[in-house]
Amino acid sequence: MSQKQESVKIMSKTPFEESQNANDELLGEYYFDYKKAKPNRFATRGGRQLLKVVVLDEDVAQVFTTPESVNKVLRALIKSMPKSANGDDTA
Repeated sequence: MSQKQESVKIMSKTPFEESQNANDELLGEYYFDYKKAKPNRFATRGGRQLLKVVVLDEDVAQVFTTPESVNKVLRALIKSMPKSANGDDTA
């Protein structure tokens, strides 16, 4: 084989062909741990209002199992509080 033919053969190889190894292969699928995922703070919520996350203690979470039930009780508590306690300084 001439030097030119050998050079053409070497140059026509791609780096992938040269380093094809079982250890370099991409897996067919990957495990994604959703518990460690964080929300994308730059993503829009389609016009919905922004949500705030509050972590409840286990005993409280057993009683209030939905966001609606927590909000209902908190709104009732806010209404029963004196004006100065709920952020209104005009009282």
